[in-house]
Amino acid sequence: MTEERLDDIDIKILRQLQHDAHLTVKELAARVHLSPSPTFERQKRLEREGYIERYMAIVNPKKVGNGIIVLCNIRLKQHSQTLIQEFMDAVQNIQEITECYNTSGDFDFLIKVYAHDMKAYQQFMLNTLGCMECIGSLHSVFVIGEIKNTHAVPVIM
Repeated sequence: MTEERLDDIDIKILRQLQHDAHLTVKELAARVHLSPSPTFERQKRLEREGYIERYMAIVNPKKVGNGIIVLCNIRLKQHSQTLIQEFMDAVQNIQEITECYNTSGDFDFLIKVYAHDMKAYQQFMLNTLGCMECIGSLHSVFVIGEIKNTHAVPVIM
């Protein structure tokens, strides 16, 4: 089945759900000016076609003990398929790492790490990242203030 191009109502549905995925179908329908039944069908189609990957709650990191955010630039020892895959597999199972991007430039990966405090990050660096033999070097950047944090992506079609 080929994916249909999104129309204005589909785009409105995506934007509304990105802002508040907890909306009922009735509330969503009112916001996109459509009746509930077609709104529900459109939402299900957007899920089936992969436009909506999942629904989740955004947890306040500070409320659950994560006081600092660190962005780490990682350089691998070498660019072999084995080491790259080893690193990518390892980060999947490390709960402190919430985001990981393969990048171009001076570093191979950028990871986002949450830690309770500096001491906890130091322990994480020594006992987790420091034990990964595929890592050649890393550069840590500490976030001193969060200006914008949104999980919403621009819907431009």
